Amino acid sequence: MPILRLLSLPVRAPLLTVLFLVALVLGNHWQMAQPTFTSLYGVSPAWFWFLLLLQAQVVVIFCMMPDLLLRQVSMLMASSRVMTLVVTLLVVITGGIYLLKLNVLTDVMILASALLLARLDLIRIDVLPPAAGRLFLMSVVVIGGIVVGTVLPHPTAGFITEDLIST
Repeated sequence: MPILRLLSLPVRAPLLTVLFLVALVLGNHWQMAQPTFTSLYGVSPAWFWFLLLLQAQVVVIFCMMPDLLLRQVSMLMASSRVMTLVVTLLVVITGGIYLLKLNVLTDVMILASALLLARLDLIRIDVLPPAAGRLFLMSVVVIGGIVVGTVLPHPTAGFITEDLIST
């Protein structure tokens, strides 16, 4: 019976399917942007994909374990005012520079929103695996969607080639 509950999860929690589709679109978008990015910045394709998958995994970790992460950061910040200032400045400055300089704010926000909605959907249907299980499940969904999205063709490739051939 547990396998049936697992297989019916996309039907009972439709936002999990939406999360997979968001990851699929992001993977396809990143596949199309990869040649431009690698030639512009001189980064190898292997490093490009490593950094993007690392970024996606960090977003999954941050969105799936907020209680544990925020409790640890809060305890660190509560130790002194200096630590509060240092942690706040570190997060704001490095996070802001990273998100604004590399133009990845939209990708991170879209992925984080889809992850949090999928998490709420799992809570709604009372499927609450342990934190490590949630992290593994969401990582598989996101990374799987990105991998499937990379093998899909360009969405407008058929339309453009048909127009060029017919004229």
